[in-house]
Amino acid sequence: MYVGAVNALADVAAELERLLGAPLADPTPLDGGITNRNYLLDTAAGQVVVRRPGKDTSLLGIDRAAEIAASRAAASLGIAPELVGLAGECLVTRYIPGSSLDDGQAAEHVDVLGRDLRRFHGCGAELPADFRVPDLLARYEQVVRERGGRPPAAYGRAREIAAQVARALRPARAVPCHNDLLPGNILRAQDGALMIVDWEYAGMGDARFDLGNLAVNNHLDEDAEARLLAAYDGAPPQAQRRAELTLMKLMSDAREAAWGVVQAHVSELDFDFDGYAGEHLDRLLAAAAAPSYRRALALSAGV
Repeated sequence: MYVGAVNALADVAAELERLLGAPLADPTPLDGGITNRNYLLDTAAGQVVVRRPGKDTSLLGIDRAAEIAASRAAASLGIAPELVGLAGECLVTRYIPGSSLDDGQAAEHVDVLGRDLRRFHGCGAELPADFRVPDLLARYEQVVRERGGRPPAAYGRAREIAAQVARALRPARAVPCHNDLLPGNILRAQDGALMIVDWEYAGMGDARFDLGNLAVNNHLDEDAEARLLAAYDGAPPQAQRRAELTLMKLMSDAREAAWGVVQAHVSELDFDFDGYAGEHLDRLLAAAAAPSYRRALALSAGV
């Protein structure tokens, strides 16, 4: 039975056995992840990862149906692990031996990542959830206040910046997006292939957010950002395209900071969510105070 790891999977043991056959060893907890808990299982059907959702993750704007649809679409493109099935609320995916990218390593792979994101954005999948950062920030603040909390003083400024960026950017057709391209969500398999994992924030949104999210969370420099855009677009980036990336980097930090704020009131995981939120708020405010922000606003609006 699947009852190892302090019986963490005992309640879904029967479903796991029906899906995967007999276990060959106890579940092994996997490090990483600041929303859910993950376990490696060695089974008759091969090695898989079981992801148990964290507490109240629906409050974070996660839509599990959208996650499943996005995971399947990405796997069909060969850019994500196979979705094996579900056991209760636990998502089961094929285990891919390898390691997540370390901070800064994405710059070595922006050509592949740019092309892979373009393929996913254009795959035609219709996800049953929308992803829009200004709406998400409003929802997160409501959750915090309903739980008796108060967002930090800079939260209001983050909402202002997100709204300002949204007004400046020209409307774009909504496409399926990943929306959480942290280094830990990009896996380099042992055979050298890149895989994008953890599609739980997937939704129909602005493709430019994925690019900005990838750039800022992986600390890409200007050269790597240009290569990312060139790989995605198939042509060297023009000034307006670079400006859009600059603005979406701020939008990403606004989202990341707000996520840390709400997680501090929701999550049961042992993690410094207040510190995480503060780090992203500081980076957001510094970027918004830089002259490059005003230039990007003007360029994106066509002024």
